[in-house]
Amino acid sequence: MNLKDSDISRIIEMAWEDRTPFDAIESAYGLNQNQVEDLMRNNLKKNSYVLWRKRARGRKTKHVGLREFGAFGRHHSYDQNKYKK
Repeated sequence: MNLKDSDISRIIEMAWEDRTPFDAIESAYGLNQNQVEDLMRNNLKKNSYVLWRKRARGRKTKHVGLREFGAFGRHHSYDQNKYKK
């Protein structure tokens, strides 16, 4: 795939986020979990990749099927829609 540097940066950011599932990355960028792992391996230092894999592997929130809450059941700030007109 030909991804821009800004897209690669965003994918890495999304992959590090605990509450962003791999399915969200796939729907936004068309990369499945294995492709995200390859992208992370190729763009991170070895130790950073190893730390990320340990972290992502143990997170239920990274896998929609393992989540205890639905997509709309996640936390929202009390004032998230406060300024919405």
